Amino acid sequence: MAAADVDAVVVGSGPNGLAAAITLARAGRSVRVLEAAEQIGGGTRTGQLTLPGFRHDVCSAVHPLAIASPVLQALMLAEHGCEFVQPEIPLAHPLDGGYAGVLHRSITETAEGLGADAAAYRALMEPTVRDWEGIVGDTMMAPVPRIPRHPRATTRFGLLALRPATRLARSRFQTEAARALFAGSAAHAMQPLGQPGTAAFGLVLNMLGHAVGWPVARGGSQVIADAMASLLRSLGGEIETGRQVTSMAELLGPRAVLFDVSPRLVEGIAADALPGRYRRALRRFRHGPGVFKIDYALSEPVPWTAEPCRRAGTVHVGGTLDELVASESAVAAGRHAERPFVLVAQQSLVDPSRAPEGKHTLWAYCHVPNDSDADMTEAIDRQLERFAPGFRDVVLARHTMNAREVEAYNPSYVGGDINSGAADLRRLVRRPSLRWAPSTTPNPRLLLCGASTPPGGGVHGICGYAAARAALRGVLK
Repeated sequence: MAAADVDAVVVGSGPNGLAAAITLARAGRSVRVLEAAEQIGGGTRTGQLTLPGFRHDVCSAVHPLAIASPVLQALMLAEHGCEFVQPEIPLAHPLDGGYAGVLHRSITETAEGLGADAAAYRALMEPTVRDWEGIVGDTMMAPVPRIPRHPRATTRFGLLALRPATRLARSRFQTEAARALFAGSAAHAMQPLGQPGTAAFGLVLNMLGHAVGWPVARGGSQVIADAMASLLRSLGGEIETGRQVTSMAELLGPRAVLFDVSPRLVEGIAADALPGRYRRALRRFRHGPGVFKIDYALSEPVPWTAEPCRRAGTVHVGGTLDELVASESAVAAGRHAERPFVLVAQQSLVDPSRAPEGKHTLWAYCHVPNDSDADMTEAIDRQLERFAPGFRDVVLARHTMNAREVEAYNPSYVGGDINSGAADLRRLVRRPSLRWAPSTTPNPRLLLCGASTPPGGGVHGICGYAAARAALRGVLK
């Protein structure tokens, strides 16, 4: 099975690998996707992890980037069974005392809930949301230095995005609610919030919350991969599961090989097909913190004290800005936070298919040092109980994965790093090495299409699309 009968092979079936394969198939090239696991999807898999009838998203759960991505939107996945559903409230961030910072779809409604920071929030977010499509096009679709098509909007955004999240939050806002609402989104960077560039994550995620929402996929994130696979097959593409690739000797025939796997795995597979200097760069690629994940089966919804949290698809649990700073700084220093920042998704509030009638699922994880084997169950439960007294009483079952188990589940999540690489400014450009076209390698046959290339992690397909376009301009021309 040397794949000699196709133009291209894609190794890995995450959203980027499938996006690459679809792009090639649409251009008339024959393509085959090889997936080591028995189930396609990479970070978009769904399974019954706790009790019968409870469908849990194993990795990604909430999909603003999928809605905003020009690549995925162009695929018309609804025609292949993928439907996104919006919660009433995209995001809430509870604080002690029973109140919360709340991100509504409406900027005005969000601002009104932030009291003294209403005007400051509007001043920050209204221009960003107005120009969101241009910003996405200039920063995500062209993530390496290019002349922007929307220079005024992109320059304004860039000057804000390059700042540390702490500095932007403290200089713009007075209230704990506004500061925490912004910092919780910025903490998706999995970096200390005092690092330059962390403001970008808060700006982008809150911008998209207003512009396109933070939806979930009806039936589970797996339907995204299944819809992409259906589209690929309709174009003549092929998918083989249970097919682990360990060396280039297994891939002698195709004109191009695109890797939707981590740089470490590429280096192991490619062996002598890449020069030593580039292979060393792949080995040196630095990964960020890992995650500890819990999936809960619940007898009823989470009894949040702050009422908006009961209507929110996503809840950021971590307290004040200062607490978030302490949590993320501890992880960066190799410690486990006593009060971790916990990212929570409540898919079953808007998608009843996730659980038996009257029951609910809960998806939660916190950041931990890379390759941690620590059990953070008690710390996460304690944080949830803090803002939802009685939470433990509604838990029917738990399924946990520490960072090492996350990597065992998906080897591209090295050390449990679901961002597929440290998200500091230097490595957002050098992903995984400094090249004008980051998806290319010194070997024109071999390209990288995974999330370790710009613009990085997330269900958006842009990394795969960029690699496929590079192949069509080069070896598959």
